[in-house]
Amino acid sequence: MVRTSEVTCIADVGAVLGEGPVWVEREQALYWVDITEGRLFRWHAAEGTRTVFDNVRICSLVPCSGGGFVGAGYEGFLAIDLEDGRIEQLGNPDSDLPNNRFNDGKVDRAGRFWAGTMDRFEREATGSLYRLDPDFSWTKIDSGYRVTNGPAFSLDGGTMYHSDSALQTVYAFDLDEQGCATNRRVLARFERAQGYPDGMTVDVEDCLWVAFWDGWCVRRLTPTGKVIAELEVPAQRPTSCAFGGAGYDQLFITSARRGLTDEQLALQPSAGGLFMTVPGVEGVPETLFAG
Repeated sequence: MVRTSEVTCIADVGAVLGEGPVWVEREQALYWVDITEGRLFRWHAAEGTRTVFDNVRICSLVPCSGGGFVGAGYEGFLAIDLEDGRIEQLGNPDSDLPNNRFNDGKVDRAGRFWAGTMDRFEREATGSLYRLDPDFSWTKIDSGYRVTNGPAFSLDGGTMYHSDSALQTVYAFDLDEQGCATNRRVLARFERAQGYPDGMTVDVEDCLWVAFWDGWCVRRLTPTGKVIAELEVPAQRPTSCAFGGAGYDQLFITSARRGLTDEQLALQPSAGGLFMTVPGVEGVPETLFAG
């Protein structure tokens, strides 16, 4: 157990829906978004925090091996050039579902980008999980989600974790070399009082770290789904987490203010901020998108 006092707010940006933290090794910087307010942030230990974009509709992004980023937003997959300030639409696989948007996204060990869609009003189970290949073609892998979150990938790339936060359930899939995900099964299911599993990442010991919306914490799970540690966060709605730092020994945690009352916010003034801690176990570098 890591005490709350060891979790520090390093960027008090007041995000309504902070999400999608990703450590960019070539810059030694962390990027994350405020989905609701359309902001993209960048944090660097020496340079501090700055807003890269305002009024953009990015929900998640990952760095590419050739430079730049790919991402997912309200209207589909995106190519993102931060140097030129250009965002290009790559196509929208849910174009027939106008109330859907993308949510969380990550790259698997083979360099493919995975991202899920969801009903932006969180009422209907119209969300799907997609795989974007390096040639920018996409494939629908799974469907029937209300609030997609994750994914994350085992160290050997053979297991993919993904969740439906609305169902408080984390799933595991078998993932082959061609990117086919099969054998979906429940890894862990949680009670309402425990919070809702949100974004996640994997550490060097192949354990899964999951942020819990309304849970005030990040939990560490074994590959069999057993909770073996709980990291308290001084914010009610942690949304995701990512390892970073020069030695990947820092855990960065995004959070949200959405839906909290003035009374609740008074008890958690840094809600919506970016938090960081040193949890005592290292993460692993995320694979770059191969496109």
